[in-house]
Amino acid sequence: MKKRIKKLKNQVYITSCAAVGGRKEGEGPLGACFDYIDRSDRFGKSTWEQSEAESQFMALNFALNKRKCTAMELDVLLAGDLINQCTGSSYGLLDYDVPFLGIYGACSTCAEGLLLGGLLLDSGHFKKCASVSSSHFCSAERQFRSPIEYGGQRPPTSQWTVTGAGAFLLETGCVEAPLARITQVLPGITQNGGINDPSNMGAAMAPAALDSLLTFFKESQSKPSDFDLILTGDLGYEGSRILRELSSKEGYFIDDVHNDCGLMIYERKKQGVHAGGSGCGCAATVLSSKILGELKQGRMKRVLFMATGALMSADSLKQGLTIPAIAHIVCLEGVK
Repeated sequence: MKKRIKKLKNQVYITSCAAVGGRKEGEGPLGACFDYIDRSDRFGKSTWEQSEAESQFMALNFALNKRKCTAMELDVLLAGDLINQCTGSSYGLLDYDVPFLGIYGACSTCAEGLLLGGLLLDSGHFKKCASVSSSHFCSAERQFRSPIEYGGQRPPTSQWTVTGAGAFLLETGCVEAPLARITQVLPGITQNGGINDPSNMGAAMAPAALDSLLTFFKESQSKPSDFDLILTGDLGYEGSRILRELSSKEGYFIDDVHNDCGLMIYERKKQGVHAGGSGCGCAATVLSSKILGELKQGRMKRVLFMATGALMSADSLKQGLTIPAIAHIVCLEGVK
């Protein structure tokens, strides 16, 4: 098999980012790091789907303003969400007159957007692009489980879909004061661990995370201690436990450097989110609100960012199919 790691030949940077969230996210450990918190979860709109769309618009607007640039300077815009046919992205970014590429990777969408954006810029065809991803608790519950009015009980392995959006600006060439540099990427291969329980996505996604992580270590001849942080998203408590156990059996002990976006965004027990956070907005908001700032300030030098996604649909769940999963890796390095 060909090597899956792609080393970027040119200098591709993340130059700006922004995170917006809802009430529960604002009450979590990272709440103060968000650019905007809407405690009504509605972002000024009347439906949950429109609310999610507006969160994408706001996140990208914040990121552009921080960089003091306009949408017209973007060569292409990549975005995705959990709603059918990525309508949150399509409607949310409709007013930006920029070529649009809709993407879907479930909770891995943030990493997929950065991976694709990095490769597009490295190709030389584009100089500046944006990647946006979002999720909303209420729109996801309505599509994949049951409307919140139903009041269904959640098992301990279930995860709480993050209400929020993260946006990133990527640029190549001579860039002043970037947040981080994308040096390597690894696109995942779909794995199926035989799990068909939509309330245990951590277990469904852990095999994909293991496959991508082991592949990265072996192809790059690196080890966990080469990184300040191995950041997964969103395995939650259950999936993180499984990944650590499985990677240890393979001789890679990640416990000292591993954390998960689904565990970072909430106080799991205090906020009653069971196994932690999930959704396209989870990894996106954790990376944009906290991690890139750590790289920018020099508190971390190398981060292996690996977002995982459960590639199910509302129909596949009704048919009792097992849940395939994916994990994409983006290697981020601080810039002196």
